Amino acid sequence: MKKLLTIVLTVVLTACTDKEPTEPGSVLMPGKPIVVTSNYPLFFFTSEIAGDEVDVRFPSIEGDPAMWTPAGNDVSVLQGADLLIVNGAGYEAWLAFTTLSQNRILDTTSSTKAELLPISESTVHQHGPQGKHSHQGTAFTTWLDQVLAIEQARAVKQGLSELLPDRADLFQANFESLESRLRELDRSLAVTFANFGDRPIVFSHPVYQYLQQRYGINGRSLHWEPDVEPGTRDWIELGNLLREHPAQLMIWEAPPLAGVRDRLLQMGIYSVVFSPVANTPENGDYGLVMEKNLQRLMDASDQ
Repeated sequence: MKKLLTIVLTVVLTACTDKEPTEPGSVLMPGKPIVVTSNYPLFFFTSEIAGDEVDVRFPSIEGDPAMWTPAGNDVSVLQGADLLIVNGAGYEAWLAFTTLSQNRILDTTSSTKAELLPISESTVHQHGPQGKHSHQGTAFTTWLDQVLAIEQARAVKQGLSELLPDRADLFQANFESLESRLRELDRSLAVTFANFGDRPIVFSHPVYQYLQQRYGINGRSLHWEPDVEPGTRDWIELGNLLREHPAQLMIWEAPPLAGVRDRLLQMGIYSVVFSPVANTPENGDYGLVMEKNLQRLMDASDQ
């Protein structure tokens, strides 16, 4: 089963790699509408649907785009865009402090508000170079539920069709191709997580709510960052959690520090990376990153 899934995903998800890779927004296309996206998944969806008809850009953001605040030059780019495609669900806090034309903003989760998940906790904690912040309001990593991701892509298709009505048929065809790949990804994730059954899992950070709900994961979340050494209190809290939720697997956004990984392993907890791919990956694209996520999960199912 694992080998079959890997073969299928390699064929399906790497279909998008036939094109020469480009840095988001690095190639100017004079005369074409400018579309700016607020995170990398939306950049990927928009690029796949738009093809060469639109100049799709994603600002160069260091760290998590959800923590981003646009500077002066960034605001100028946003204000000059023909269309600004946002994730919604509270992802772009900076929208409340930036003067932009509302009729140029496309909220890709506006049609799925009933599916959005509330966050009840508001614990303040460290988040790497971004400093301290809290998670509260609405969970926003919607694209980790591939059904919601498809609806976001559908909203992108509609927005592009309104921007360039004469290219609507092309956008529809490209959307259908992307939809097919995302549905295959959804099926593969469902099969992979089904192999875990009701096995307890710990998430290093509360960003996997949609993944957890969609695929029925028995998970609990900590507030650990992969590049930060947990303190004594953190280890105590983990020990308390394990007494009622005896997990042997922790899912991370990025590889944890070697010392942290080794200490967890001594406790019988195996670490696996499942990148939310909110920012531009160092290698490959959304499809390739998700393929690697799946492969790591399949390997972890044997642990």
